[in-house]
Amino acid sequence: MTELTSPTPTTAGHRAGPARRHWSRPLLRHLLEMVLAMLAGMLVLGPARAALGTAFGLAPATPGIAALLMATDMSIGMAVWMGYRGHCAAATVEMVLAMYVPALLLLVPYRAGLLDAGALLTGTHLLMVPAMVLAALRRRTEYARHPTARPVPRHPLVRVLVHRWPTALALLMTADNWSTPTALGAYTLLVLPIGYLVIGTVRRQWGVPGNLRTQLGGLTAWSALALVAVVLGGTAGRWLVAAGWLAHAGWDLAHHRSRRVVPRGYAEWCAVIDAVLGVTIVLALTTG
Repeated sequence: MTELTSPTPTTAGHRAGPARRHWSRPLLRHLLEMVLAMLAGMLVLGPARAALGTAFGLAPATPGIAALLMATDMSIGMAVWMGYRGHCAAATVEMVLAMYVPALLLLVPYRAGLLDAGALLTGTHLLMVPAMVLAALRRRTEYARHPTARPVPRHPLVRVLVHRWPTALALLMTADNWSTPTALGAYTLLVLPIGYLVIGTVRRQWGVPGNLRTQLGGLTAWSALALVAVVLGGTAGRWLVAAGWLAHAGWDLAHHRSRRVVPRGYAEWCAVIDAVLGVTIVLALTTG
């Protein structure tokens, strides 16, 4: 007698889970890349535009115009990156609109006196993120694809920028530190190990033997260094803070080489940030 067998039970949740992961991770990667491109556009074009305005004797922009100019700087950086990644023109236009819509919406309550200048700019930044997510979800099929393969750039400078973009971004973010070096507080040392613990948790890295133990050891070491810097105070404490930032740059390079816990791009970016801040703290102590 033939035994009837029932098919393996499946649920909508089980079917949707792998499919959702299939498009959600590339989507998040694309969004992160575009946020970094926006930040680069703001850091490069904003100061350049301000310098030109000063050179030509132009009056500073009003907060409303400043919000729109900031959206323009971000849009240019993002559009350039999306073009490099091979996105269609319609997707690029939609993402550019996602930059402008928050500013235009908040201009209404700003002009009505319900928002001040700070709330206008902060709100514009915050609303850009959900606007980008909505634009990406509208074309999730396109964003779920891996980035279009591109030939290796021929120009050496372009090739360096493409492959070393974390370094370029870090240098842009710390450009002001060279002109106005500042001695940071001891509490800033606590940020260094916490970043690795958070990213390692998100990436589920603690199943790899030794990873969690190493990061907890780093947390203990930099916490102790921060405590000693607070106890010493004065110039000696600030020198310890500088040493802590420089030491963490070496920590980043070690993780970059071993490819452990954090993505290599993050380790590279963090190493440059830490090194610049450590060196500029030293400059602040020796020149101040």
